Amino acid sequence: MRTTAGPASDAEIPAYLERLGIPALADIHVHFLPSAMLEKVWAYFDAAEDRYGWPWPIAYRVSEEERLRLARSFGLAAIPALTYPHKPGMAAWLNAWCAEFARRVPDAVHCGTMYPEPDAADYVGHALASGARLFKVHLQVGGFGPDDPLLEPAWALLEDAAVPVVMHAGSKPLPGQFTGPQRVRALLDLHPRLTLVIAHLGMPEYWEFADLAAAYPNVHLDTTMSATDFTERFAPLPDGFPGRLAELADRVVLGSDFPNIPYPPTPTSSPRSRGSASATSGCARSCGTTGPGSSASRSRPRARPAPACAPRRRSGGRGRRS
Repeated sequence: MRTTAGPASDAEIPAYLERLGIPALADIHVHFLPSAMLEKVWAYFDAAEDRYGWPWPIAYRVSEEERLRLARSFGLAAIPALTYPHKPGMAAWLNAWCAEFARRVPDAVHCGTMYPEPDAADYVGHALASGARLFKVHLQVGGFGPDDPLLEPAWALLEDAAVPVVMHAGSKPLPGQFTGPQRVRALLDLHPRLTLVIAHLGMPEYWEFADLAAAYPNVHLDTTMSATDFTERFAPLPDGFPGRLAELADRVVLGSDFPNIPYPPTPTSSPRSRGSASATSGCARSCGTTGPGSSASRSRPRARPAPACAPRRRSGGRGRRS
């Protein structure tokens, strides 16, 4: 199988995409946060060596304006603003911030989030009515199970709306009481039409979450930080797993974790790594994109984005990983 050489820097991403015949990227795992919250997230990662045993340098620690410019320069067709609460009372104001972000950023994807609390269905319903098209929940940071009864009516709304939910459910970089595939399967047993995007391919429970994607037609896997030198240290991609992803190619979606990526925009050297250190091109290679005319590109469908990653038409103008 012949693959197209990846970009050596962020500046080379547009030419790389052109060689692959890809007009734009749909990156479903991008974080824009309120400034005070983002500073706290970055401060947490600054202390990662004490928590994880290895450093987590933020590669894109720049202003919001510069982060937006970078995202566009990478070729993103639209820009998600994934947020996630870690305590009651946060989700509603995060959703209000996301709505404001979507109003002032023309190419933003209007996002939302939720937390198990009595008013979850109310603010999720309000977010959906206001145009939210992508949600994020983080089971480890939030410290809750997806099958929490307080979330049941909110899940029903999201299922009926067919709005995708990016869910951090895997047990790395640190396990949580509610991480792993079992509770996600319990949720899907109740809401089999729910559109879920399992972040980071579900690392380290790769096989188990791939089985969920095979069993439920609306479950997707995002490539965020997978098969990079960084994650290979603590959640290596299993032998044979790329073939499993090829079988699920229409369910594998691009994710980068921009801007909280802990490696610089330069190539990796490890032959084990299937992703580059570049924010988006590495994840594109993790998706299995290949050179035009190669046998792989002819015989295997490209990974497709989950719904909601196209620009919106407008008239008139706790251990963390994200």
